[in-house]
Amino acid sequence: MKPIVGFLNQEGFLKSLFESIPCGVLIVDGDRRILAVNNVLEQTFGISEAEVMDHRGGEALRCVNAFKNPKGCGFAEECITCGVRNTALEALSGNQIHRKKATFQLLVDGKTNDLQLLISAAPFDHEGQLLAVIVLEDMTELNTLRRRLKTDQSFAGIIGHDAKMQELFETIREVAEVDVPVFIQGESGTGKELVAAAIHNEGIRAKKPFVPVNCGALPEGLLTSELFGHVKGSFTGALRDKKGRFELANGGTLFLDEVIDLPKDMQAKLLRVLQEGTFERLGDEKTKSVDVRIISAANRDLKNEVKRGNFRDDLYYRINVVPIYMPPLRERKNDIPLLIDHFFSRIVTDGSRDYPEISDDAVSLLMDYHWPGNVRELENAIQFAIVKCRGRMILPKDLPIELQRHNVLGTSRGPSRKLDLEIVKSALVKSGGNKAKAARLLSVGRATLYRFLADYPNAMPDTK
Repeated sequence: MKPIVGFLNQEGFLKSLFESIPCGVLIVDGDRRILAVNNVLEQTFGISEAEVMDHRGGEALRCVNAFKNPKGCGFAEECITCGVRNTALEALSGNQIHRKKATFQLLVDGKTNDLQLLISAAPFDHEGQLLAVIVLEDMTELNTLRRRLKTDQSFAGIIGHDAKMQELFETIREVAEVDVPVFIQGESGTGKELVAAAIHNEGIRAKKPFVPVNCGALPEGLLTSELFGHVKGSFTGALRDKKGRFELANGGTLFLDEVIDLPKDMQAKLLRVLQEGTFERLGDEKTKSVDVRIISAANRDLKNEVKRGNFRDDLYYRINVVPIYMPPLRERKNDIPLLIDHFFSRIVTDGSRDYPEISDDAVSLLMDYHWPGNVRELENAIQFAIVKCRGRMILPKDLPIELQRHNVLGTSRGPSRKLDLEIVKSALVKSGGNKAKAARLLSVGRATLYRFLADYPNAMPDTK
């Protein structure tokens, strides 16, 4: 029997191995020109090896950007951020890459198709010539299937199964793929920073810094130093050089919360950075360049502030390329039971004591409250109730006084305020009409669901 090393070196075995890999594989030379492809790549992209030999990858795979420049693949402006091209270049420089995500647009029958790829690559030497083997895994169908199968009750740390939240999750996915400024509008406590962080973490800058700054919390005199930095001696107390938030966020994302509170002179400075990508530290004459994605947020209507003359219209259009609206909690009350469970699971982690459950009456009170402080106020209420409760069940009397006062004032509390008819119908269909299972799907107590069904008997599916 031949040694295994000798067996592996046989050309026939390597060819079989090359063709049996369940991913698209191509081998490129130092100029990124294709020397070989396997049959999976041919089938995935509808090409033949004979057609693509000696072509660059983008030309062979019909990338939409490959023919924008007369020089071909790799020379268009968009090619600078191409995941396939850059992975090949890394491998040809001697690095090994493991499953890097990339979005690839190709032209099929005159239409643009988006592919979501996982790319791996490794360099190797063949008779003194440095080559790279690149493995492309097409994750498009799998990612689509995962989205369909997911309950989508949470996304990137944001909780919600209300239709408005589902739209928000989809918007985050879409905007994360494009490197443009985003403006998030929503009341205080709705989770605007969570959305900004989700956009950053799902996008191409995920491995770079995410730097938040609350523009409304900083005194006007400190804003310039905080955003742009300062040099030693530029003002009293400046004992050393300090980098500003823009420098700290270089390559990543700067989140400007409550951007609406920026003074006019600071708005002009911010506009310059967005237009030119340059600024100077306070007290310094040297100009610095940064590459930063800006995500802004405000708790008031920014357009109205422009009309009132409080906010520059040119800056407004710069930061408001993609607007996102964060719904207040009162507009998605069906998410309250889900949020309650989430806060319980986050708070109850150490196992040092037996934490109580929450009664249906307490949940009903939470569902009826108008939540001016939104999700942040709900979380505080749950924390308060866990501390206040002395038994094994959180009752209405254990909730904050504002909620108890709301209950005493007699705000109407019918089942229609607690559950949505269509959502209840969907849960009952999924549970096969089993009310206990449906209640668990809805994250409510059985008694709450039974009361709802007493008022809406037509919610029960026809099981005949």
